[in-house]
Amino acid sequence: MKQTILRKYARLIARVGANIQKGQEVIITCDLDQPKFVELLVDECYKAGAKKVTVRFNYQPLEKLHVRHQTVTTMAKVEEWEKARLQFYVDTLPCRIYLASEDPDGLKGINQKKIAKANQKSWPIIKPYSDAMDNKYQWCIAAVPGAAWAKKLFPELPKGRAIEKLWEAILFTSRVTEDPVAAWDAHNKDLHDRCAYLNSLGISELHYKGDNGTDLTVGMIPEAEFKGGGDTSLKGIFFNPNIPTEECFTSPMRGKAEGIVYATKPLSYQGELIENFSVRFENGKAVEVHADRNEELLKQMISMDEGAAYLGECALVPVNSPISESGLLFYETLFDENAACHLALGMGFADTIKGFENKTLDECREMGINDSMIHVDFMIGYEGLDIDAITKDGKTIPVFRKGKWAF
Repeated sequence: MKQTILRKYARLIARVGANIQKGQEVIITCDLDQPKFVELLVDECYKAGAKKVTVRFNYQPLEKLHVRHQTVTTMAKVEEWEKARLQFYVDTLPCRIYLASEDPDGLKGINQKKIAKANQKSWPIIKPYSDAMDNKYQWCIAAVPGAAWAKKLFPELPKGRAIEKLWEAILFTSRVTEDPVAAWDAHNKDLHDRCAYLNSLGISELHYKGDNGTDLTVGMIPEAEFKGGGDTSLKGIFFNPNIPTEECFTSPMRGKAEGIVYATKPLSYQGELIENFSVRFENGKAVEVHADRNEELLKQMISMDEGAAYLGECALVPVNSPISESGLLFYETLFDENAACHLALGMGFADTIKGFENKTLDECREMGINDSMIHVDFMIGYEGLDIDAITKDGKTIPVFRKGKWAF
């Protein structure tokens, strides 16, 4: 891939994605797949005004070794220096950039129950730091090709060509055009206009109906609103948390979901794929799940804590989005969630509450925002999905027809 195009992408992530402010610190978390691009990104972060850029690398084979050889107690322990680092993040609110590139099946065979137990033990220690930073800093998730990921998408191609093809797909769906900034400005306006229309309807419920068996009704929080595209932190800084993004989303009322929904794409969770699955809800809670592959992992996911079995997000994405029209199944949530309508189990978003900046996190949760240690998106959209909005005054208004916007 041409260096000039990759630099445009790096600049887009630094300036439009994270929107780094002069004097801010930046933390980049990534895998070992594209070190030259990471170098470009670090350079662009400094050019955007960053005071200091720290890169933290992950590597799936090492994660497998750690899980194999460490005890649950050792894995779960949050060392004092780790607490100090988390407190530093709370105090300084650095920009966070995440580059996804890992193998969707890279942790296949790992002891998932051991990981779950360790995460359940460490989360109560980490949670206060996470809550203290909620909505206060800029963050951006983007992607670069990993060799194993690229070969999963293009198994018939040699490794180098597969990586190049994945680069092309990432750059196209991320709107890295002749003028990426102008492209993202126009895209944000479209998403914001759609959210404004949805918010004008006074929606009390969304009813999902599909010829694949999906029949689900989800209740909305009266004070919540749809959001999409760029966002503004509590510090007043506009940023784009996902590159790419195509969704208009909100957080539903905890405890208000009835019916069954069928996933239409595989879910990569904890480095393994869950495929061909369904979730049935009663009184808002996932009470029954089935999957052709990794059903036990799905059951483990919804039992991570009390909130893991409740919905935290409803997101609307048409099947004619650029990601969907690429014809690719990415096996990466950042992309696949932006190819189809999706739901998320687990944590909801406090910033979907109108006037959330004048409320505490606990107050937002009391209004119906779900709280959990997980937030896992799964895709339910396809060409046969219809969605109706039931308004507060009893009207039924089409929102989606056959997988596309009805307005």
